[in-house]
Parts: sequence; structure tokens; C-alpha cells
Amino acid sequence: MSSESSKKRKPKVIRSDVPPEGKRGKGDTDQDVRYYSEESEVDLRDPIKDYELYRETCQELQRLMAEIQELKSRGIKENVRRGLGMWWSGAASTSRKKLTRLAHIRLKKGRDQTHEAKQKVDAYHLQLQNLLYEVMHLQKEITKCLEFKSKHEEIELVSLEEFYREAPPEISRPAITLAEPHQQTLARLDWELEQRKRLAEKYKECLTSKEKILKEIEVKKEYLSSLQPRLNSIMQASLPVQEYLFMPFDQAHKQYETARHLPPPLYVLFVQASAYGQACDKKLVVAIEGSVEEAKALYKPPEDSQDDESDSDAEEEQTTKRRRPTLGVQLDDKRKEMLKRHPLSVTIDLKCKDENVLHLTFHYLMNLNVMTVKAKVTTAMEMTTAISAGDLLSPDSLLNCLYPGDHGRKTPNPANQFQFDKVGIVTLSDYVTELGHPYVWVQKLGGLHFPKDQPQAWHTPSPHTVTADNSLSASHMELTVKLLRSRLQSRLALHKQGAGAGSCRAPHPSLGTEIQGQDPAGLPTHPWGQRDLLAFPPIPGDRGAVAGSSCRAELPAKLQAAVVLNPGYSTLPPVFSLCLNWKGERNSSNDDNIRAMESEVNVHYKELWGPKPGYQLLTNQLQRLCMVLDVYLETEPHDPSVEGPKEFPQEKMCLRLVRGPLRLKPFKFNYPQGFFSHR
Repeated sequence: MSSESSKKRKPKVIRSDVPPEGKRGKGDTDQDVRYYSEESEVDLRDPIKDYELYRETCQELQRLMAEIQELKSRGIKENVRRGLGMWWSGAASTSRKKLTRLAHIRLKKGRDQTHEAKQKVDAYHLQLQNLLYEVMHLQKEITKCLEFKSKHEEIELVSLEEFYREAPPEISRPAITLAEPHQQTLARLDWELEQRKRLAEKYKECLTSKEKILKEIEVKKEYLSSLQPRLNSIMQASLPVQEYLFMPFDQAHKQYETARHLPPPLYVLFVQASAYGQACDKKLVVAIEGSVEEAKALYKPPEDSQDDESDSDAEEEQTTKRRRPTLGVQLDDKRKEMLKRHPLSVTIDLKCKDENVLHLTFHYLMNLNVMTVKAKVTTAMEMTTAISAGDLLSPDSLLNCLYPGDHGRKTPNPANQFQFDKVGIVTLSDYVTELGHPYVWVQKLGGLHFPKDQPQAWHTPSPHTVTADNSLSASHMELTVKLLRSRLQSRLALHKQGAGAGSCRAPHPSLGTEIQGQDPAGLPTHPWGQRDLLAFPPIPGDRGAVAGSSCRAELPAKLQAAVVLNPGYSTLPPVFSLCLNWKGERNSSNDDNIRAMESEVNVHYKELWGPKPGYQLLTNQLQRLCMVLDVYLETEPHDPSVEGPKEFPQEKMCLRLVRGPLRLKPFKFNYPQGFFSHR
């Protein structure tokens, strides 16, 4: 069977003509290629029909195999079955092989075509990538060109109006440049070049003139340097004349030389106070105290001390090896450094008409960036210190509340609290005795202003970075000086009244003459005893209290008065609280007449003010208090159960002893009629 099938197999046809391009391999163009006859037949046959023929052949084969199986099962002779199978297998095998070859040829052609299309696509893709790369390169070049900045763009050219107005026509060429921006820019650059050439020539001329002027200045400097010794000798010779004429020019010059080393706040205070003293207040004296050498050392550049620091490194290392300071010692050192004052201070002396002097010493705390003040009073005559005078002239309370709410116990700089936390300082009030009081008005006199509503970030200020406002100092100088002088006079008057209003039975010079004339029976003869402030409970607020007691002869009637004095006396009047010990304890809570007596001195104080500025108000209130005490005692009804005369006979003239359901007594004094009536 194999021989028969080999006979029926078609031989391969080899042709010498060139096959299609798809059949040619790479590098094989000169070799012979085998070519099958079915290759030409593939293009002529319909693949769908071949597929249908192949399917029919397979179905016929299945049918034939089924018949052979059926014949075999019937017992048909084997020769019949074999002949039928050989007949069919020869025809079907030939057709099926041909169809298989055609299918393989079609597949190969399809692969070749796909390969050729793929090569074309790859070639197109490579060409596309090349084009995209060229586009990207061109875009980069375009961007570079667009972003290119010419040097002329950095040149500030004159405006177009000025260019066409000042440039000559041969440069401006309006007929061309107005239509072409490029030519316009070139023309403006040409005009700029011409102008710069002119300016360069002018610059050379100015340099020549400058050198000439510098030579003249050097000659004048030599003349002035030789003149300085002569001026010094003249100033030295004129010192007796200056002292005789009260014109201390030399002393003022030295003061201004020293002022150069003051920190900015103290310098502003010195300048503004000196200017105010020269212009408005001849009794205001400003001076500078302290070590100038220490002040100069603060401003030395750090380079000057590098050698000293390097030389002392070994000593510091040895010291640290020997002994390490404890934590407490370190904190003490840090506190001292934090509270360090500037070596120089400014002193201001305020003189009054009676030759009393208020000495103010202003210091600057360098690390806290605040100013402090210390006060001291020098009186023309030696003053006796009375218990009732209290601490009126104490440096710690003399300037309290010069402005409302300014106690001088806390630092006005919000940044200081952060600095205090670093070194364990709770409040600055523990150090005001040594450093002085940091009042807000002191900061304003030095040109310092601190915000109240928001804290500042912590930093350590330095004397080189502090800024002080001259206008702020000038705007507060006049009012502050007036308040300081008024405070000194009022405190001296209070001190005098406290010292003179002790146990006095006759009119004392400290009592108001106007009120003396209003009393028809003269001053009361009640002896006033004096008690210490500590005998009364402390009264809240920034007010001091002075207490006094009164008794009438040896009779058992004692009036105790607690007096609250505001630091702003006499603008703000004293306030009295009374307690009468007579037939029991009587005060404003259980006796309406005691309340009326308090009203006479607390509410109607304007009647007792006297001549301005009203420094005798306290004395006048005490005198009026004695008068209403007499009225109170004399108008008390006599107890019929007690034999003998009335305890306090009536001496004051009263229109009506009592009035109203509260049975109030007549405490209002009518001058000059000389009688008492109800209000």
C-alpha cells in the first residue's frame, strides 16, 4: 500500500524563476528556492470551499468506516472489505493531503504577510519616534529662544515719551521706529549709550573735583586739630567766668560726651529731660552718674576679647576640674546676670518753690529691656517723723499710682516672664528695693513701649538692638514732671499735717485758715491721739491709711477715725470711717447720725477743699469732724433718770435739734451766720 501511495504522490516541481519577495530569506537572494505547484493554485482556490471539501471528505471517511464496521459485523468476506477500504483510502488520502498542503501554504503565506506588515509597522513606529524626538528637540530650542533674556532687558531705559522728546532725530528716527518695535529698541539703546558716555565724562569731572575738595578738607582738618588744644586752654581759662556767670559750658560738654555711652532708653530720657529743663523748667536738673569705662567695655567688639578668652581657657578648665558650682549657685549667678543694670544712670532733681527736692535715679536693666527708678526726698528743713505721717515719704510708696493703676511692682515687658521662668524668678517685685520700680511712665520717658494685649516671643534683648522713641518720651515729659512735683508737694503737705495734727488744743499752722474762720467757737479743744497704721486691718487696693482717735477732756467719749488716703491726694479725697465709743460702740451700721457725720467729710468734701491745689483738705476734714462731733454730743437728749447737769451742755447754735424719722442731727455749718442746720 505504501508503494501505491508513493506512486500517486505528486512530485515536487523545482523552478528557476525568482519566487515572490515574501519567500526570499535574508542573505539568500542568490540561492535557488523550492517552489510547489500548489502555491500558484492557492491564490486561485477559495479557502472556504476547500474547508467545505475537507469537511465532506472527513464525513465520507466516517461513513465508510461505519460501513466497513457493519460489514465486518455481518461476516462479509475480508477481501470485499479490504478492496472497499483501499479504494476509498487512495482517493480520500490524495484529496485530504492536497487540502492539508493548501492549508499549510495559506498559513505560511499568512505568516509571511504578517511578518512583512509587522516590519512595516516597526519601520513606521521608528520613523514616528524619530519625528517625535525632533519635535521635542525643536520645542526645547523654541523654549530657549522664548526664555532668552537679552542684556538690554536689565537696563532701565527712559520712557518712550522722554525718548522721542529728548533724543535727536538721527537717533530716534520716528518714521521707522514707531512702526517697528525692534528698531525702536535699538534706537533707545543707542540713546542710552550716548547718555552713559556723557555721564561717564561728568563722573570723571566729579572725581577730579572730589579729590580737590578732599585735599581742602585735609588742610582744614589739620587746622582744626591744631585749634583744639587752643580751645581747650581757652575753656580752662574761662572756668572761673563760667562759675561766676552760672554758665557751666564745660560741665555740659562733658555730660554730652558721657551721654554717648548711654543705652538708647537712658539717652532718650537724658536728651528729652535736658531739653524740657532748658525750655520750660529751670529748676529741673539732669545729670549722668556711673562708670564710663565699664560702659565702654560693654560696647567693645567681640574680636577684641578673643585673645583674652583663649588665654583663659586653660584656667577655666582647671577651675571646673577643681570645683563644680551647685545648681543653686548657678541659678543665683543667672539671676544676677538677668537683673544686671547698665553701669551708667540718669539722675533728675525736681526742685520746688520751698527748696524741697525730689531726687530720681533712672536705671536700665540690659537683659530685661526695662527702666527702673529710685526716689529720694530732700527737705529744706528737718522734718519730724510722726506716727500718723506713716510712710508718706518712703521711696517704695512715694511714686505709686502716679498714673492710675501704675503700681511699679510688675515688669511692663511681657517677654520678661519667659526670661524669669528660665532662672526661677517668680516676680520682679522681690527685687524692686534693690533695682527700683519699673513704672510704665518711666518706660515712656525712655521711649519704650510694650504691648498689653499680646505677649512677645522670648528673646534676650541687647543694648545694641534696643530702640527708643523720642516722640513718645517728649509727649509724656511735661505731664509727668508736673505730676511728680505735685506728688512731692502733696506728700510734704500730708507729712506736715500728720506731724502737726497730734495733740493740739490751739489752732495749728497746718490747719486751714479758711476753715478756722468758719467755726464760730474757734477750733475744738479735743486732743487727738495718734495710732499706728497697723492697729487697723489692711484695706484692699493701693491706698494707705492713717488713723487717729479723739476724746473730749476726761469725759468717756472717744471717736476713732480710720482714714484711707489715695496716692493721688488731694485730687482724690481721703475717706473716713468713724466709730464712737460713748455709751456703747456706735458706727455707721447701727447709728444713722454716725453715717451722716461720715457723709459730711466724705461726700461734701468740696466745701472743705480750701484754696487750690487743696493740700490742706485732710486737716480741714479733721476740723470739720471735730465740729460735727460737738454737735452730735451736745444735741443728745438728757437722760431724766440721771441727776445733775447735762453731760455735754449745748454750745453750738442749732435751728433744729433733730429731723425726720431717722432723727438726724444738724451737721451742716452755715457761714457766716454761724449756725448748724440740716441738709
